[in-house]
Amino acid sequence: MKKDIHPDYHFVEVKMTDGTMLKMRSTWGKEGDTLSLDIDPTVHPAWTGGNSRLLDAGGRVSKFKKKYEGLGF
Repeated sequence: MKKDIHPDYHFVEVKMTDGTMLKMRSTWGKEGDTLSLDIDPTVHPAWTGGNSRLLDAGGRVSKFKKKYEGLGF
C-alpha cells in the first residue's frame, strides 16, 4: 500500500439542526472543526419514513387509475 495518499481521518463536531452536537470521525475539515448540518437525518423524511402520501400532480395518477381501472389495480 502506498504511503501518504490517504486523507487525514479525525474527530469533528457535527451540529444538528436542533442544536445537539455529535462527535464523529471524518475526512472533512481539521481536528475539532464544527460541521453545521442544513438537513438533519433525525427530522428529514428520507430517513424517518416521512409522510407516505401520493402527490397527484396534474391528475396523472387519477388518469392512470381511470384508464386501467378494469385490470384489477
